[in-house]
Amino acid sequence: MARCPDCSSVLGKGRPGLRSKGQVHPRSRTPAKRKRQRDVATQALAAAAVARLMPDRRNLVILTGAGISAESGVPTFRADDGLWMGHRIEDVATPEAFARDPALVQDFYNKRRRQLPTVHPNAAHHALADLAARWQGDFLLVTQNVDDLHDRAHAATPPAPGFELIHMHGELLKASCTRTGRVCDWPGDLAVDEASPHHPQGRLRPHIVWFGEMPLRMERIEAALARCDLFVSIGTSGAVWPAAGFVHLARRAGARTVELNLDPSQISDLFDEVRRGPATEVVPAFCATV
Repeated sequence: MARCPDCSSVLGKGRPGLRSKGQVHPRSRTPAKRKRQRDVATQALAAAAVARLMPDRRNLVILTGAGISAESGVPTFRADDGLWMGHRIEDVATPEAFARDPALVQDFYNKRRRQLPTVHPNAAHHALADLAARWQGDFLLVTQNVDDLHDRAHAATPPAPGFELIHMHGELLKASCTRTGRVCDWPGDLAVDEASPHHPQGRLRPHIVWFGEMPLRMERIEAALARCDLFVSIGTSGAVWPAAGFVHLARRAGARTVELNLDPSQISDLFDEVRRGPATEVVPAFCATV
């Protein structure tokens, strides 16, 4: 058996210094190639680790909050000064505010609705859409955001049959009847006394879940959490209930729990795994390992 006199690596049969056809000497690898090989190996190890921790996973529930849309330019719900786009929450996001000053509330949401065409899904939205397209089990994506960025990302990359998207806090591009609660698409402005097409005495309001109102589709969400194998929370503060309690329901079901967030949330210590960083970085990296 012949070995290289410099590094003692085994060479091909025959005279020393000659290698068998197709055999590559370790020293011939460039630094860039060695780095690529190390990166591939690291990703493979990470994927294998996730697979060992979550064998036979099929039911996935992901919760997203303001942090995933912030990098697209959507103003976050809670600012340091306690104002939301210059307004107190109590003045624009409660049923009492709408009853007291409907003109202010309608104008506030009209401005937010007009902003939507200027923002676009980012790498985190698209990574989740790619995951939904290849996921072979049930995948429930629950968002606290009222924008349509998830919808647009999934329209560009159609999901697999087991996927469902729920806007638990409503949608900016829809309106609801104050008498019947029926919902309709509404991409434009809402007038102060916009007549409802569903009831002669009704008027239309933003299809938004305000403080003091029950989030949408909670029975469906809780049923999915009760049988999920993996629960992931992305870009949430952990301060708004009932969404802050989802991790408890997932843990009770025996699910693996993961938090992806720029900063620690109020419930970070409840998760099995926590990854820190911008959503456009940590979400694609995580999705690549699942």
